[in-house]
Amino acid sequence: MSRVTVDGTAVEVAPGATILEAAEAAGHWVPTVCFDQRQAPFGACRVCMVAVAGSPKPLPACTTPCRDGMEIETEEATARRVSRAVVELVLSELPEPPAPHTELARVAARLGVTGSRWTGAVHAREDDLRHPYLALRHELCISCGRCVRACDEVQGAFALTATGRGFDANIAAGLDAGFEDSTCVSCGACADTCPTDAISEISLVAQLERS
Repeated sequence: MSRVTVDGTAVEVAPGATILEAAEAAGHWVPTVCFDQRQAPFGACRVCMVAVAGSPKPLPACTTPCRDGMEIETEEATARRVSRAVVELVLSELPEPPAPHTELARVAARLGVTGSRWTGAVHAREDDLRHPYLALRHELCISCGRCVRACDEVQGAFALTATGRGFDANIAAGLDAGFEDSTCVSCGACADTCPTDAISEISLVAQLERS
């Protein structure tokens, strides 16, 4: 066991435990966007940054293992500034604010991010509604990778693929033919893990359009 402190709270964690797990054990919130506890930590979004005594820069909580005696600050100013900036950048590419019930919206609200200071290109609306149960709204994709990993690691269907880079990064189903002609088994794991509703149930899309 390793003994660490999180915002002054001492906790013991198992060997190999991450800072994020230590923070959860101490009852302290760390924002995450690309993280899903059902999947292997990915460390792509850099929203979960925290300060660690002795480190010259913030560290990602989801992939950094604890060491005995580690002193962690989850709300240190620089770390939180990085987290907020990342969320702002993500929001700046979306054509509309994320729905209030989504994970991204909840993280933004808790961090006090109400919009973005940056303006520029936003993703054009591109909805793939060919699947009988699932809607893929490319314009809401933030390339967190959770849907691809859920499909691969949780279900083993390998129906989704990450495509492009930078602003053009997105996901594809099948050979660009949509879910209908892919290896999708309609398990819904991708929709369940998506933090923005880029993949969601067809019925939810219809409900949102009516409201």
